[in-house]
Amino acid sequence: MTGVIVCGGKIEDYSYMKKYIRSADLIISADSGARHCIRFHVVPDMLIGDFDSAGGEDLSELASAGAEVVRFPSEKDMTDSELAVEEASRRGCTRIILLGALGTRLDHSISNIFLLKKLLDKDIEGMLADEHNEARLINSGIELAREEGAFITLLPVNGAAKGVTTEGLYYPLKNATLETGSSWGVSNQFSEDTARVTVKEGYLLVIKARD
Repeated sequence: MTGVIVCGGKIEDYSYMKKYIRSADLIISADSGARHCIRFHVVPDMLIGDFDSAGGEDLSELASAGAEVVRFPSEKDMTDSELAVEEASRRGCTRIILLGALGTRLDHSISNIFLLKKLLDKDIEGMLADEHNEARLINSGIELAREEGAFITLLPVNGAAKGVTTEGLYYPLKNATLETGSSWGVSNQFSEDTARVTVKEGYLLVIKARD
């Protein structure tokens, strides 16, 4: 079951991003993600958050169209994005994609990236996606389909990633150790239609990026 969480960060190309919406079995709007839902012409299953940044007209329009509204106090221990992740997990999603999770607020952007760790710990496949990037966190292995013009970047998170091996990439790694702070894993390229990345110990942020 795939859940899509629409956050309030930057989304520019709604036609490109609509492919993620079409894959959803469950759509949750986190606070001002409501404005993106309206521009996607989609009614989410749920609107969740403290709604300190969502427009009242957007909320009213989506609520009138049938979206469930779950309101939290502004003084809370989780961001609206994390609340949405918790709800999608509770409803049985085995795959969760966050859209609009990156933007001008670096603190919120990094916090949303770190939500991938929470999802991984729950054995849920997580991904942050925008018009140029798909980011996933792994502690075992992953397969990636080739995309023209795309780069693959591997960044260790929470210490060194050990035993990193790749197949199907132009610059191969075999049982390598990637240290936090090193740019060694940045901007690799596909050499085959499918690339495989495995790590024996630690966590890797795997980013498929295009200009």
